[in-house]
Amino acid sequence: MAKWRVAGINFDHLHMGDNLRMVFNHPEAEIVGVCHEEPERMEPAIQNFRIPREHVFTDYRACLEKTRPDLVLLCPATARHAEWTEKVAPFGVHILMEKPFAASLTEAGRMIAAMERSGKVLAINWPLAWYPVHRTAKRLLDEGLIGEPIQVHYYDGNRGPLWHVADKIDTDEEYVRREKPNSWFYKKAYGGGSLLDYLGYGTTLGTWFMNGKAPLEVTAVVDEPAGLEVDEHSITVARYDTGLSKFETRWGTFTDPWTHQPQPKCGFVIVGTDGTISSYDAETQVHVQTRRKPVVYPIPVDVLQPPFQNPVQYMIHCLEHDLPIEGPLSPAISYTGQRVVDAAVRSAQEKRTVPLGPRP
Repeated sequence: MAKWRVAGINFDHLHMGDNLRMVFNHPEAEIVGVCHEEPERMEPAIQNFRIPREHVFTDYRACLEKTRPDLVLLCPATARHAEWTEKVAPFGVHILMEKPFAASLTEAGRMIAAMERSGKVLAINWPLAWYPVHRTAKRLLDEGLIGEPIQVHYYDGNRGPLWHVADKIDTDEEYVRREKPNSWFYKKAYGGGSLLDYLGYGTTLGTWFMNGKAPLEVTAVVDEPAGLEVDEHSITVARYDTGLSKFETRWGTFTDPWTHQPQPKCGFVIVGTDGTISSYDAETQVHVQTRRKPVVYPIPVDVLQPPFQNPVQYMIHCLEHDLPIEGPLSPAISYTGQRVVDAAVRSAQEKRTVPLGPRP
């Protein structure tokens, strides 16, 4: 029998199917239950992972009480992350929350407090953190290849959140048109918009690349698409004591980066005191220049080995060996990223530069 019992609760975010697949493929884990208020939202996962009907629930309490998981995967709408953490934490389970951390710093703090009360582990999954190209960039940074990191330049997004479902399966224009009026991604009250969807990626991995450093102040602008209550494009400039960094989010890229890199390319450029590294999503090489070797040259990406291939594998490894959650998945790094996101939201609303929010 598998050692780790895992339940997937709330399928608002389409990444639930991807995360359940990681459990399904893990030799020491099993899916013991799935739960969502609308049963049809779970049907693809039920079929894909051969989940028995008696392990399918529409009430999260019944799911937790009857299946008794060790670990719960949560994929709610962004503005409900704190609510769902507070619902599930009292059942004494570890939680892997799908990105972003939360819709606000206050809600992120509620999540941390709920898990501290439970005595269990919280991790925030950022799928970009598992791209070999970005992990290779971090290794090279840690080895000092380009000196001290002083700037991060980030651009990322996709054609839009409804253009694909789990396993990156494409939809079509008819599906997007039909689903858009009802999708939480396009509702302000649920934490919709490209800024909240994608900025945390850049600011959290950017914090990781910058070894935990936080900026001093933030300036952000968002577009205001006709007929929508959320943004589809945002640009955030963060002033650090080492210079300016830029974080840009976009729904509406010409192509999806996991299929064909659009222009501008999605990913990161990290500037150091002695060189630069470009790390673009899903590519097989990073590109580097240094003072000793100023002509840009490629370095093949690392082949990731267990337990650093996906978040389920990593979290189970940490739990088995009583290790802290580190890197972008750690609440500490994610909290710093959230501080920048909160400042960007305030800046865009107030149309001015704002100081970074308080530390925890």
